[in-house]
Amino acid sequence: MATKRKPTREKVTTERFFREQAEPLEMRLVAGGNGLGRTIIEPTVNRPSLALAGFTKYIAFKRIQVIGNAEAYYLKSLSVRDRIKRYRKLCSYKIPCIVFTRNLRIDRELKIIANEVGVPFFHTPMVTMRFVNLATIELDLLFAPRETIQGSMVDVHGVGVLICGESGIGKSETVLELIERGYSLVSDDVTKMTLLDGREIVGTSSELARNHMEVRGIGIINVAAMFGAKSVRTEKRLDLVISLKAWKDVKDIDRLGMDEDHMRILGIKVRKISIPVRPGRNLARLIEVAALSTKLSATGYNPARELNDRLIASMTSGKSSDK
Repeated sequence: MATKRKPTREKVTTERFFREQAEPLEMRLVAGGNGLGRTIIEPTVNRPSLALAGFTKYIAFKRIQVIGNAEAYYLKSLSVRDRIKRYRKLCSYKIPCIVFTRNLRIDRELKIIANEVGVPFFHTPMVTMRFVNLATIELDLLFAPRETIQGSMVDVHGVGVLICGESGIGKSETVLELIERGYSLVSDDVTKMTLLDGREIVGTSSELARNHMEVRGIGIINVAAMFGAKSVRTEKRLDLVISLKAWKDVKDIDRLGMDEDHMRILGIKVRKISIPVRPGRNLARLIEVAALSTKLSATGYNPARELNDRLIASMTSGKSSDK
């Protein structure tokens, strides 16, 4: 059985957001670096037009603040004194940071305020709506629920398969054989799961262990170096959980496959198949077949149910002809 930890939502600081998204969002820090430890509480952005105009009864201060052309042109219409007053009011809230799009010019006085109060100011050449859209997508990923599960993950026939089982049951040997058959390793022994859009689970490995796996008796091997670049992939959607169990521990084996078993991960039901293990069984081949069966099930086809319906139809037809 896979052991798992409680799903977590990682704390997202402005520093982490900047470190991970500086390149894709073309951001650079221009002031307020002493406030990078501020926390982003809500995974979205806000354009503080009303707040800058003087309406401060409601400010979405838990979000990243974005200033585009509309806000910039309005501020230019104010005197320097009023402009500074509006910025001081905005920065008095615990906002994570302010991003100026289109490489808009930031007044020297505003940089002083940023360094004084400790609010990071960023520049990006992106147009405002493009930055808003991309930043929202990246924030969704950063805030997505996560869970760490004991088990190895492989891409088999385009199906993301998580292989679980007790220590020594043969997980690593099975994964290695699947890789030799041309399939791709996603993670070895420990898999990090992320829930995307509340409906899709994506598995990956830790940065440190990526492309590597442990084989008992041999040690750590670099899968990409030994089997080529196609033998590994960074992440894969989870479609199937395979639980390897000692033959003696499986009390009741479903020989027809009429009743599907499921495992709940991050609140999502994932198809689960338990495979009894004993000497002579080709586990890699069985997992291949299970993956292909899962692809067929996704189309609504169930061979066991089809056979059952045929048997019932045959029995009914036989009874009718006896009358």
